[in-house]
Amino acid sequence: MSVRTHGSIAGAARALHVTPSALSQQLTKLEREAGQRLLEPQGRSVRLTHAGRVLAGHAARVLDQVNAAQADLAALDRQILGPLRLGGVGSAVRSLVPGALSTLLARHPGLVPTLRDGEVVSLLPELLRGDLDLVLAESWSSRPVALPAGVRTADLVDERVCLALPAGHPLADRDTVALTAFGGADGESRVTWASCPEGTEPYEAILQALRSCGVEPDIRYRLAEIPSQLELVAAGLAVALVPDLGRRTAPTGLRFVPTDPPLRRAIRAVWRADTETPAVRACVEALIDLDPAPVDAPIGAP
Repeated sequence: MSVRTHGSIAGAARALHVTPSALSQQLTKLEREAGQRLLEPQGRSVRLTHAGRVLAGHAARVLDQVNAAQADLAALDRQILGPLRLGGVGSAVRSLVPGALSTLLARHPGLVPTLRDGEVVSLLPELLRGDLDLVLAESWSSRPVALPAGVRTADLVDERVCLALPAGHPLADRDTVALTAFGGADGESRVTWASCPEGTEPYEAILQALRSCGVEPDIRYRLAEIPSQLELVAAGLAVALVPDLGRRTAPTGLRFVPTDPPLRRAIRAVWRADTETPAVRACVEALIDLDPAPVDAPIGAP
């Protein structure tokens, strides 16, 4: 193609930044492979033969396709579309994901998100296997979550954890409640507790928080959903430790009292560094920009 454009081997060689002899060798090799003569003399220059023009036309179309492919591949880094597989703990899914997904889909209608809730103990392995793209994980101050190598994180929420009590409980009008108040002389729990199932982050966090205060909790009610736990508390059957986001679904007849020592829970977006996509980055940005609505459930005395 350069020979056709510049009309000589010398001109084509200058344009390609090679020597005329090197270009001549390449043209001779090309003629052998094509089985056709590609150049013919024209005065002091050369011109393409009919076979040369046919081959040059095909070469031009091939180059156009290569350029188009490169442009399409480069555009993938800018486009935000396709599947986005999300997983998260229940309270984060309820409170954060709907708003973030609404924003994402308004900006990027080509996205196809899927969502499921679960516990960190099962969600992180799915992330590492490549079954999920992004996980909303919780980490309690009394038991920080252990994250595997090779992941990136973004902090989304840092919230207080309060004690959920029936409104008529003797401690419900306190400004704070010491966790030691729930242990007897022998260290056994003086109340029945509701929590998430054994092995989950909330369950292990409650164990660590109470045991560090010398209390061995009696966790009889092990329910995955915080709303179910709070219904038991409202009925006077149990007490529970509940983060701020969990209070959004609180029934009437409850009081939430900060603990002594204070407890907190963080919600983090977690994703694999080696599979970060534009869709994952956009989702993390939407989650960070989200301004969750305030929690209305009462703290302390009515």
